[in-house]
Amino acid sequence: MPHLAMLSPVSLQKALRRHVTAMPDLYSHPFFPFIAGGALVLLLVLASRVRAVRALFSVALWGLMGFLLYSVMQTGAVFDPVLERLSGLAGRPAQSVVGEELRVPMAADGHFWVEVTINGTKRRMLVDSGATVTAVPVNTAKAAGLNITSNPVPVLIRTANGTIAAQNTRAQELRLGNIVARDLGIIVSPAFGDTHVLGMNFLSRLKSWRVEGRTLILVPHHPQAVAKA
Repeated sequence: MPHLAMLSPVSLQKALRRHVTAMPDLYSHPFFPFIAGGALVLLLVLASRVRAVRALFSVALWGLMGFLLYSVMQTGAVFDPVLERLSGLAGRPAQSVVGEELRVPMAADGHFWVEVTINGTKRRMLVDSGATVTAVPVNTAKAAGLNITSNPVPVLIRTANGTIAAQNTRAQELRLGNIVARDLGIIVSPAFGDTHVLGMNFLSRLKSWRVEGRTLILVPHHPQAVAKA
């Protein structure tokens, strides 16, 4: 009989569709396009006649472009490794080791993301206490050298749209900050897309974990030296 595992609604949403952030109510106002267009025309007219206003308009325009670029990187970094690296350079909050604790700040999407290495392969994973197991897509499994062909019995994962078949495997080492988990069970499926989930089978190995405010705190039983980047 196949094994049965579950991913939480958060993980399922990440696996089955891209994260969409609701726009503020201001943008949905029926008169917003006209107001914004009118303001832009007024600024253009003033900028063409007054040097000081023209300089101010240029600064504001560059600031707006920078803000839009930063927003795109912050959202896209959840899915794209290239944008993830650029977003890190732009100041995305990073996990840090404080004493024996690994502290993870909440991301802009309201979730906790960690930088990990799976058998030496770097990935960004969603920490999800609602997921019973750790899950990665096929491309990550191959990059990390995980054996996904030896087990003929599939894992069945319940989702809102039905059941997904996945393969059960084990990672020799999963490392993040001062935490190292060895021989960790992982499920693999092409249905995960670009979703990487760190589930309860990892969290249960820790000495403790908790959320304080907007920070996730992970405490290992035996803290390890932090690997150099």
